[in-house]
Amino acid sequence: MPTVLILGAASDMAVAIARQFAAEKYDIQLAARNVSALQAQQQDLEIRYSIQATTHAFDALDFDSHAAFYNSLQPKPDITVCVFGYLGDQQQGQSNWQEAERIIHTNYTGAVSVLNIVADDYAARRQGAIIGISSVAGERGRQSNYLYGSAKAGFTAYLSGLRNRLFHQGVHVMSVQPGFVYTRMTEGLTLPPLLTAQPADVAAAMVKGLKGRKNVLYVKWFWRYIMLIIKSVPEFIFKKLKL
Repeated sequence: MPTVLILGAASDMAVAIARQFAAEKYDIQLAARNVSALQAQQQDLEIRYSIQATTHAFDALDFDSHAAFYNSLQPKPDITVCVFGYLGDQQQGQSNWQEAERIIHTNYTGAVSVLNIVADDYAARRQGAIIGISSVAGERGRQSNYLYGSAKAGFTAYLSGLRNRLFHQGVHVMSVQPGFVYTRMTEGLTLPPLLTAQPADVAAAMVKGLKGRKNVLYVKWFWRYIMLIIKSVPEFIFKKLKL
């Protein structure tokens, strides 16, 4: 049975993704900092979908542990999904380097660190798929979240380069741009209902996109055109906006 590794498995989006892959009869490797928080999810997946689910300790910010973490996985996953992220506090991050550093390292550095290891394994095996959850926030910097957006912009570029590199080894890389999603991370934000997806929407679109070998997936199709409009606004106008 093929196996999916989910990095950052405790989030709402990750739970939905695990269930979607389990429904497709994939075994699931759940990886997160707090392994005990994954036990109920592990049991639910095994009982509900009759697949094998395992839990693994993984800290996105402990870069030196990433090689040992991946080498410990048995079997090695056929698909790796990088879900973890941290929205953070833009206002705090502007004057507090610890907050800015956490935003940058969680959304970019940690992802690059672990996916470099996964990519080398898949390239050697000449098979596999990597899925990275990025963000439309990375497509143009806005004053309300440019620390998060800049990290996601870097991650989007990284996934694009990884896709170019690994295509020649038969490995597929898909970038997912969910847009707004109702999760614990966005609690307290006022989100427009028509533009906002549920975690289950992201999961279903992801699995469908992977089957169709999508390169870049916008969970709600109109986000592609919204971002085209936003990116086309001239800078001398855009800088005057309150976004």
